[in-house]
Amino acid sequence: MTTDLAEKVQRQLCQLPEPLLQEALDFIGYLACRHGIGHSDTDYLKMAQPSSMWKVWDNPEDEVWNDLS
Repeated sequence: MTTDLAEKVQRQLCQLPEPLLQEALDFIGYLACRHGIGHSDTDYLKMAQPSSMWKVWDNPEDEVWNDLS
């Protein structure tokens, strides 16, 4: 991206009130995700979930679910 374009975007963002800034940030995240660029905030949460939930998921009562295709 050219510096000029990034500066134009930044100038426009600086004029927005806070609620619209959050909406703009959400949209940027959507665009990045849609085009496979970077990670969204929820991607990091999804990656952390298995390790944090392992003790809950790994129990004798739930062993039946391990063999599902």
